[in-house]
Amino acid sequence: MLRIELGRHGVSWALRYNYANAPCYAVSFSCGGFMLEAHSGGCLTKLCASKKILYWESHSITGILLVAINIMILEIHIIIISHWPSHFQVLEAFFCQFAQKDLLLANPLAMTCFHFSFGRKQGRHPSFPHEVDEGISAIHNVKIFTYKELRNATDDFSDSYKIGEGGFGPVYTARLKGGKLGAVKVLSATSSQGVDEFLTEIKVISEIEHENLVTLYGCCVENDHRILVYNYLENNSLAHTLLGKNPKNIQFSWRTRYNIGIGVARGLAFLHEASQPHIIHRDIKASNILLDTDMTPKISDFGLAKLVPPNMTHVSTRVAGTLGYLAPEYAVNGRLTRKADVYSFGVLLVEIVCGRNNTNTKLPLGEQYLLEKTWEFYEQRELVGLVDAALNGDFDAEEACRFLKVGLLCTQDTPNKRPSMSAVVKMLTGEQQIDDRKIRRPILISDFMDLKIRDPQKSSESKNNSYATSSGSENQITSNFTSENSAHGR
Repeated sequence: MLRIELGRHGVSWALRYNYANAPCYAVSFSCGGFMLEAHSGGCLTKLCASKKILYWESHSITGILLVAINIMILEIHIIIISHWPSHFQVLEAFFCQFAQKDLLLANPLAMTCFHFSFGRKQGRHPSFPHEVDEGISAIHNVKIFTYKELRNATDDFSDSYKIGEGGFGPVYTARLKGGKLGAVKVLSATSSQGVDEFLTEIKVISEIEHENLVTLYGCCVENDHRILVYNYLENNSLAHTLLGKNPKNIQFSWRTRYNIGIGVARGLAFLHEASQPHIIHRDIKASNILLDTDMTPKISDFGLAKLVPPNMTHVSTRVAGTLGYLAPEYAVNGRLTRKADVYSFGVLLVEIVCGRNNTNTKLPLGEQYLLEKTWEFYEQRELVGLVDAALNGDFDAEEACRFLKVGLLCTQDTPNKRPSMSAVVKMLTGEQQIDDRKIRRPILISDFMDLKIRDPQKSSESKNNSYATSSGSENQITSNFTSENSAHGR
């Protein structure tokens, strides 16, 4: 049973699970949070000597997926007790159930999603307007739109103007004053993007400019409204087109894919090495790569971005990002470096070449995970066989294989084995040779969870290449930066 208490100072929860053969894990899990950020830290792991009961307490909901998957919990009963101030009240108790054990082994996320439902009494959250007003006043070069302006520009946020919707809320086209087209991103009241992320996105994107980054036109912060206005990008995202239904039937030639891959790499290299301060995006994925009318890629959605001084190599923080693109060492330890973005880019690059998502559980087991498949084809010296069949053989085989090799280099098991983004750009363009001796099996988050999703022989063979998590305080989340001399990859 999982018991969650939502309190004035954050989240506390305890997991009790009885299982005769349950292993005792000699590891410490991160207290950061995939979905919720706790306002008080600390992690306590108690493992019984009898190996019959695993009991874990934390002041964060972080790691519940990792713990549940590791010990093969098929049902999780949840009780919620509210200790929030009076303007919040909890309405629901619920339970989550994994679809089935076999499916769980193949797909760690095959379960009913947790659903937190809060009732809100009249009156808005007292801290929200003050935080936003204070944050906006500290940010320069940002146009402030009125809510009325944006209502008029979107025909009162009409469905006919809607061009997309994500976890944060809907996106609309807008005819702004002067005839300029914009994309209006409206954060819903239930958005996973909070005040901090909203202000971060404004601060980051308002102070930088690059051909491969979206342009922020302004924002609206009237009352409880949180709205961002960007330049309108005609061809939507890579997730919607290349990897999705592609309603416009956009043709992705090899030259287009080549330019997209290099464009995203250049945008990331700028964020990591040229912007002041340096920026770690933390959520590089296909849905955050938008395409303009010329198919020029633009990195978007900076809500999770972290600002890092140039001489700092890593920061330990709450975990945020998207599984499948998330660097495993960051997902487990909360230790964020620029190389977490490099890992995400490597996954994206392989997707661009192959024309499919990194994970597709509808495929046969051996076909589901694209990085594993890429490694297998690399070992067999058959990388060209992975290139998207939609190209009908019309591509440069040398360039395609080079891109796939770079994708493998970017997803190596430890951060310091991955190249910097400036080196990635040079390798993609052919300015720098790729050292095949440095290419090893890519690291996957399943390697951290000890899931036996491969056949036993392959699983045992791959253990030597798997990144081993350490126990003890190194896995705890802190707020420390480390200097350039750190042994960890930049």
